[in-house]
Amino acid sequence: MTGMSEADRRRELGGFLRARREALSPAAAGLHGGGARRRTPGLRREEVAQLGGLSVTWYTWIEQGRRDVSVSAAALDRLAGALRLDRAGRAYLFELAGRRDPEAGAAEDAAVPEAVLAAVAAIACPAYLLDRRWTARAWNAAAARLFTGWLDGAADRNLLRFLFLAPGARGLIVDWEGRARRVAAEFHAACGPHLDDPALRALVGELRRRSGDFARFWDAYGVLGREGGMRSFRHPEQGLLHYEQVTFEPAGRPDLTLTMLIGPGTGPG
Repeated sequence: MTGMSEADRRRELGGFLRARREALSPAAAGLHGGGARRRTPGLRREEVAQLGGLSVTWYTWIEQGRRDVSVSAAALDRLAGALRLDRAGRAYLFELAGRRDPEAGAAEDAAVPEAVLAAVAAIACPAYLLDRRWTARAWNAAAARLFTGWLDGAADRNLLRFLFLAPGARGLIVDWEGRARRVAAEFHAACGPHLDDPALRALVGELRRRSGDFARFWDAYGVLGREGGMRSFRHPEQGLLHYEQVTFEPAGRPDLTLTMLIGPGTGPG
């Protein structure tokens, strides 16, 4: 919602709630005796308020985009349930209201869809899938061959633990210090919205204790967005390798990031 004013957000939120209310039948909302003839389609405001545990006045003010109304995450959670919102609708609701979804963590820890796993395996160049704590959830054979000490064998699958704690990372990654500083800053930016995640905070705490370099980079508060570009590796068997890194987000899973390393011979035939 970048570029939207607060007034625009309130109007959009009100319009979204009204549209979803009018599109939902009483039967679909679980209301009995709602089949009587109605002058307007969908649910009435008082019915949504009842289902969401809000006063009719308060809900009406939300739909009207009143300036003095603030909606809590708990109230949004109840409204999402009352209006039978799917994942996309729920995410849109919380985004408009400027609140963090309390169920976001549970959704993000869900299993990776089989189609996404199959897509990673089918990619010819090195490719891997990271979750929001930057632990690899899937990778292909080419990535396992490239990332010795991380994606081969039974090593820990977290990218940050590999980069800062695995002895072989400094030899594999060309310009280790520059890349490590950049990765720490990118992770700092990525985990900003999730600092209430106990597992994420535990990971950061562990890395700060075990790696002086990570602590130094983290405490510098560098914050950078993820970027592609050239990546170079000094592989123990394949020698010096150069790749162009590109990153994608699978549809419907903002917690996952697919990284591909494009090298010679991996383009269209």
